[in-house]
Amino acid sequence: MENLVRIAPGALTIGRPLPWTVYDADGNVLLCQGYVIQNDAQLEQLFERGRFQPRKIERPPEEEPEDIRVRNPFADYPVLLQTLESALKAVTDQDPNAQKRLLGLGRMIDQMCEASPEASIALIHLYSIEPTIHEQILFYAILCQFTARQFGLDNKRTAVLVGAALTANLALVPVADKLNASNKVLTDDQRAVIRKHPMRSIQALQEAGITNPLLMKIIEQHHEQANGNGYPHGLSGTEIRGEAEILALAERYVASITRRAYRQRMKVTEARKLITSLADSGVFRPAIPKALLKVLTEYPPGTLVRLQNEEIAVIVARPKRARGPFAKAIIGPRGNRYNGTFERDCSREEFSIVDVEMPEIMPSMDFGQIWGFR
Repeated sequence: MENLVRIAPGALTIGRPLPWTVYDADGNVLLCQGYVIQNDAQLEQLFERGRFQPRKIERPPEEEPEDIRVRNPFADYPVLLQTLESALKAVTDQDPNAQKRLLGLGRMIDQMCEASPEASIALIHLYSIEPTIHEQILFYAILCQFTARQFGLDNKRTAVLVGAALTANLALVPVADKLNASNKVLTDDQRAVIRKHPMRSIQALQEAGITNPLLMKIIEQHHEQANGNGYPHGLSGTEIRGEAEILALAERYVASITRRAYRQRMKVTEARKLITSLADSGVFRPAIPKALLKVLTEYPPGTLVRLQNEEIAVIVARPKRARGPFAKAIIGPRGNRYNGTFERDCSREEFSIVDVEMPEIMPSMDFGQIWGFR
């Protein structure tokens, strides 16, 4: 197999799923995407022996979109992350193709969400334990796409919002992972970097020749609050664009279910209560948190749950017509790992959800198989 690249130290973390399939130097599969590294010894072996195959999106945005019915978000995931990283670098390098790269990436996210909504939402929750800044940005974009559609935005405004989600934190990219890994109180300089990042991101985009007025407005306002307590301008009420509030809410949700060095992550049920409280707090237009809650449902795809019969299962699809949510059982009542998976309709009493599971180390899963892509 050609183009295999060594895995860099720090690219993988104990307790979270592999973002791509790992090969040895001869191209033999060592571990499939979704396998969870259990300990330091496994991690060290992967750094010594492991390789991965980087892939890039070469299709220019002017081409006709491919058949999106076979879009597999789990196969797309490493591609999206690589493409995001290169697109943001193109902006900071003032590459004349930066805007085309961002447009192409935004369209791929839109196609993925439209074709495979359950698996696209699952990505966020399966990889939410300790995501990198690029993973967080991708999650923001996915949530913005779904929330914008639910809120009723048209295609053009949705596309600009997704573009804003991809670039609003551009100025934080060099420091975000370090900040998230620190359990110390932020310094005044670090706080200043955070407060200035909307305007610095805008400046970088403008210097790269990207000047869409709505894009700039969303980025500028995505930390404003309807009650006037936001930044950088202390705007309030209808002075703030709805798109900016959608992006702000997506960031809050992802932050709440993400583990940081200085705090534990929330269960999705706790994060849902947080979003519900924001609908009544005056921080957001009530309709926007309600739109996000409708997208997520009580147990979003990718959530690990314990069922009434003591099985551990992963949610694969949201409710439909008074049935569901639907799950795939992966661990039996006695803690035995199933060889395959068994579909469960959680609207049935024996398969009803008792609690959300929050293990420090996720169980390994074959995502493509669970969501029916192979």
